[in-house]
Amino acid sequence: MTEEGKQAVAKARAILENYKGKKLRIMEVCGTHTHAIFKAGLRQLMPENVELISGPGCPVCVTPADFIDEAVWLATEKNAVITTFGDLVRVPGSEMSLAGARSEGADIVPVYTPIDAVEYAKTHPDREVVFLSVGFETTTPSACLAVQRAEKAGLKNFSILTANKTMDEAYRALKDSVDAYIYPGHVCAIVGTRLTEELTGEGISGVVAGFTPSELVTAAATLVELCSKSDEPFFRNCYPRVVTRDGSTAAKKLVEKYMEPADAVWRGLGIIPKSGMVLRDEYAAFDARKKFAVPSFKAKNPPGCRCGEILQGKCKPTDCPLFGKTCTPEHPVGACMVSQEGTCAAYYQYGGVV
Repeated sequence: MTEEGKQAVAKARAILENYKGKKLRIMEVCGTHTHAIFKAGLRQLMPENVELISGPGCPVCVTPADFIDEAVWLATEKNAVITTFGDLVRVPGSEMSLAGARSEGADIVPVYTPIDAVEYAKTHPDREVVFLSVGFETTTPSACLAVQRAEKAGLKNFSILTANKTMDEAYRALKDSVDAYIYPGHVCAIVGTRLTEELTGEGISGVVAGFTPSELVTAAATLVELCSKSDEPFFRNCYPRVVTRDGSTAAKKLVEKYMEPADAVWRGLGIIPKSGMVLRDEYAAFDARKKFAVPSFKAKNPPGCRCGEILQGKCKPTDCPLFGKTCTPEHPVGACMVSQEGTCAAYYQYGGVV
């Protein structure tokens, strides 16, 4: 770190240590931020009257159990090969997880990218291949790119099951629960800062943060300092080396071409209007729900699991009666413990619970 950088971090620490203002609730929306904050020891630096709470920025965590039921149905009833990121394999559905379906003979194939799923479909032309498209603005473009590749290759055996979401409506849905947000740097790198700037007009404050310890402490101090100076809504980009006002024009155009907004169910938050992204009608051949006429599922969350409240910042993982007992990373009950970005997984790993 440069001398200038060291001075900036020292100034930020001093701001946090000397804060004597009103009580604040700050939500770090992103699951990656949650883990980075624990790893950097930022929670220990926060003043007593500033509470850091975790939000719904883990895509696996907010994916409802209904989606897992749909995927299991495709695997078991339609004999489809389910290609997916590894975190989803152990997320519980109503009756079983994808891992459970695999133990009963279903073909569940973990992949690193959606393009890997397209390549799998190319090399297995006799099998229907479905990619589970889960994620926010950061990963949605890659799912659209996969559809584009499959379309150009003339693949008839590839489709995606969408659970893609956008963060803007979640910011609005939770605005009365927090004083300000630490916005996810990677999401803002795609969409830009125009939206978060505009949210100040709706009374929503926040800063965009990077992921290194110095970037996080600087962003937190900026946020606390701005909250102490005025009650007026504010926005600051504390990650300018990556995040611009316009974001990635190419990625946004790709998503706009292949997908459109739709109402979406968020675990813990319920239905948030126009917060999901689904394939447009002209690409229905690649939409697994339409292609296979997937039935509607109404799953129930595991008894005692408080993932929904944790995702809203209403309670901490340690308030859940299952946490660290029947629910551990080795034997997860809820999605927040399954995902590597999950809040419960972070508290378990870094929170001193054994």
